Formats: sequence, C-alpha cells, structure tokens
Amino acid sequence: MVVEAKICGLTRADDAAFAVAHGAARLGVVFAGGPREVSIATAAEIVAAAGAVPVMAVVRPGPAAALLELAAATGVAGVQLHGPSTPELARRLRVAGLEVWRVAALDPEVEPEAVVREAAVGADAVLVEPRIDGRLGGQGILLDLARARAARRALDATRMVLAGGLRAENVAAAIRHAEPDLVDVSSGVESAPGRKDPARLARFLEAVRDARSPS
Repeated sequence: MVVEAKICGLTRADDAAFAVAHGAARLGVVFAGGPREVSIATAAEIVAAAGAVPVMAVVRPGPAAALLELAAATGVAGVQLHGPSTPELARRLRVAGLEVWRVAALDPEVEPEAVVREAAVGADAVLVEPRIDGRLGGQGILLDLARARAARRALDATRMVLAGGLRAENVAAAIRHAEPDLVDVSSGVESAPGRKDPARLARFLEAVRDARSPS
C-alpha cells in the first residue's frame, strides 16, 4: 500500500513548489486562525505553485455559500473542516465539486470508533488527530498509534488521514502501525510556524515514499 503525504500550513508559494517537486500528493492552507493563517491572495499563489497537486483549505465549519466563495476565490480543490461539522454541510460541499475532509479529534478518554464513524458520514476522508485542549491541529503531539489503528479499522473503506506530531524520524513507524491512506504534516517540517525547512521537508517525503504499511 502506497501512502500519500499532505504538507499543511503553507504560507509561501516557494515552499509549495518545493513540496510538489519532492513528491507531496496534497497541500494545505489555513483559514482557521493561528500563525499559519493566510490571505486569499496568498492561498491563490500557493494553488498556482501547486499545479496539478490538489490544495485543501483548512477552515472552520460555516455556511456552505461562504466556503464555496472561498474555494472559488482561491482555487482550492477541497476543504478540511476543523471543528464540529455536519454531514449535511459536507454533502453540500461535495455536490458543488469540492473534496471534503472531516476531522476526528480523538480524546484519550473516549473510544475512537464511534468518533471516526460519525466523522466519516458525508466525507471523502477523515483526518484523525489527538484532541489537545480544544486547539487546532499543528501542536506537534503524536497520536497514540494503537488508537490510530483502531480508528483505521472502524473507518473501513473511508480514507484516513493521520495527523499530529509526525516527522521524518517517526512517520514510517506510524504508517506501519496505523495504515493510513495519507499522512499530514505541518510543524514537523518547519523551521518556524508557516516556514517550511527544505531539508526537513525532503527527509519527510523520502521517509513516506520508503514506508509501506503491512497491507
């Protein structure tokens, strides 16, 4: 099984082009607050630099019309809904032609299966990450891999994106244990929030290419 990589939290078109040249299958830009948030103009530049590689917009769930307007203005291929979202919102966005990821933030005190199954309704993929004091992802905390594996089994045919605390040194083990379809990295390839480090980024993408899950 070949696992793809998404590079998230991009703020510069040059970083996007570098990621694409080194094998990234998805890119991400943030519109949900934090130090990696970008303007519409910057996001459009990143989309242009990505070429044929799809770019996902990380957004807070809101009115479908507003999210579709954002997608049209930037050219992103899809949205990653960070925060409580509904299957109806996901379906409306998909009908309009966007790829939709819903997020399952896993609380260590709650069994993951029900959480990820609910997140899968209406979505093209579910991004699984640890819940950290209600904050947005990108905190650099690795999800317990046994819980990630349980989430993978519960999702069945729905694509799973593994996020949280990944870097070149641990991504191969994470792939072997959790068997995700994609891995998502932001802070693990940065020199500062929003500024990707070329060496770290290249090492991460190489590690993903070299990794194979048991199936």
